[in-house]
Amino acid sequence: MTDDRSATEPSDQRLVSGWQGRYYEDFNVGDIYKHPYGRTVTETDNVWFTNLTMNVNPMHFNAPYAANTEFGERLVDGTFVIALAVGMSVIDISMNATANLGYDDIRHHSPVFHGDTIFAESEVLSKRELESREHAGIVTTELRAYNQESDLVLSLERTPMVLKREYTAPSPACPPGWPEGIGTQLTEE
Repeated sequence: MTDDRSATEPSDQRLVSGWQGRYYEDFNVGDIYKHPYGRTVTETDNVWFTNLTMNVNPMHFNAPYAANTEFGERLVDGTFVIALAVGMSVIDISMNATANLGYDDIRHHSPVFHGDTIFAESEVLSKRELESREHAGIVTTELRAYNQESDLVLSLERTPMVLKREYTAPSPACPPGWPEGIGTQLTEE
């Protein structure tokens, strides 16, 4: 690609900040975040996850066995559903977390089957300052996952330690996760 502008013309390019996640001060008790992107669970997801985690319950990988249960087919591994829902929430809840401190009150409300599409949302339950760490605070959320029929399939409480904005230095040129100097670097005039 060639640039027809002469070296003396001012550039109209500018770096613009993308989504950089929420910081501790952005959370308010009672806020609900509907996380972007639903995700359809495939048979491959279930088989791989079941094998990777050595879950030997035939309900997840043995079609004839599962056909003779009350569900009539294989179920998606519940720990996959947890991992998927937590992953879906990262963009809104823990993109700026320094640690996940706990997952509590985990409940599977309805089974998940191959082909179900999962959607997730989080509600802020509490937040608190830390005496031992002035750069971060603790946020507790309830994460809820639904299938395409709006059936609640999972709920859990999730507690990350989240950075405060003043202790970070994100910029359009160096957003979270990027080393300084990578990619487009525009000089300010």
